Amino acid sequence: MSPRRLALAAAALAALSTPALTPLAAQGGGPPARAAPPQPMKGARPPPVYPPPSTRESRDLWPPGHPKEFDLLGDLYTLPITGGKATRLTQGMAYDVQPRFSPDGKRVAFVTDRSGGDNVWVMSVDGKDTLQLTKGNTNLYISPEWTPDGQYVVASRSGGLGGTAKLWMYNVDGGNGVALSATPAPPANLKMVGAAYGADPRYLWFSARTGDWQYNALGPQYQVYTWDRETGRTAQMTTRFGSAFRPALSPDGKYLVYATRFETQTGLRLRDLATGEERWLAYPVQRDETESRAPMDAYPGYSFTPDSRAVVVFYGGGIWRVPVDGSAPARIPFEAEVELEMGPEVSFQYRVDTSTTFTARQVRDLAPSPDGTRLAFSSVGKIYVMDLPNGAPQRVSTSTTGEFMPAWSRDSKSLAWVTWHDQAGGSLVKATMGRRGWTTQTLASGALYVDPAWSPAGAP
Repeated sequence: MSPRRLALAAAALAALSTPALTPLAAQGGGPPARAAPPQPMKGARPPPVYPPPSTRESRDLWPPGHPKEFDLLGDLYTLPITGGKATRLTQGMAYDVQPRFSPDGKRVAFVTDRSGGDNVWVMSVDGKDTLQLTKGNTNLYISPEWTPDGQYVVASRSGGLGGTAKLWMYNVDGGNGVALSATPAPPANLKMVGAAYGADPRYLWFSARTGDWQYNALGPQYQVYTWDRETGRTAQMTTRFGSAFRPALSPDGKYLVYATRFETQTGLRLRDLATGEERWLAYPVQRDETESRAPMDAYPGYSFTPDSRAVVVFYGGGIWRVPVDGSAPARIPFEAEVELEMGPEVSFQYRVDTSTTFTARQVRDLAPSPDGTRLAFSSVGKIYVMDLPNGAPQRVSTSTTGEFMPAWSRDSKSLAWVTWHDQAGGSLVKATMGRRGWTTQTLASGALYVDPAWSPAGAP
């Protein structure tokens, strides 16, 4: 296969370099696997050309003079913080995302499905040494983060789709990992994501919510917490109505940044940790994923620059360096050559019936008449009536608008139903059977109507 090459604008985001953390007790389970079966799907088609810009990127920074890392369309890249042309670290069918530099800048932790399922892997920056840190293909992992001593990687692990993720710590020298214990113990339905360290290695910052996700949720979904590694206690650090998620701490220990929703858009808040004073750092930014399961966290990764003077973050289709002093953000331009492999095309042939008549496969809103002689129902968006037990269905009206929810009057002589039209809205319709057939009358319109019912006096 000869993949096409294309230049894509992307974005960069950053991780912290922090003091040493006392290591946990050794984990059981032996050394991590250094080889695994390759990703089972093979490239089989030339890729389409995707126009710039990119829409969601995770970034990581390392100290000045060294490359910065990001993911783009499932591959990992490095580039100078000043911008320029990105250098690819990984490629192929595997989906490699959410890279994080180790504190010494020699290794990268990331999430990939190259074993056939999601796992956390670690690779050397030169690409010569790659190992699988977590095992199995049945769990989901997001947002890996190095401990400040570089001996462990913390990641959020869930037992599969719909499971609530918990924070786990993995020794890079081997073992099965340990769940971070807390006081009080977190409830089973508490989702914990977005681990981050600051200047004080005693505290691990993260965001949490109740449940994996919820349809049409109201009020805050996530808040930011800390975990004290010495006492095991957790403490809530935010109470923002628009939620608080994906925390990042400045290397000098002065600032906290977190993402939050305000009205219908997402922004980044900056908090002075000494005074507690907050203000907007950037608004609006990349749309968050608090209304979904957030399969790659509620917001893409970002980070402070090593001098704590700015945050490097992706939004608006590009990378931005946002100063903490409130001065104007500066865009960091760069391009990346992308070779995007695609698996075999999945295509099925379906017969489309184009005849003038067809058999309806769905009948809705069945409504037997009170006298038991007829049945009304909706099918293909129209109201029909048939004589029981085996009469032929007949249309009640000639309207072209969608008709639903028929309801009989008590004397079985009239029907009421509701309609819907995308431009005109809904209406409430009454139909009465006479010697010459059904006559219809619109009783109300211009709104949404559901579940019509007749009064004892006989009016719908």
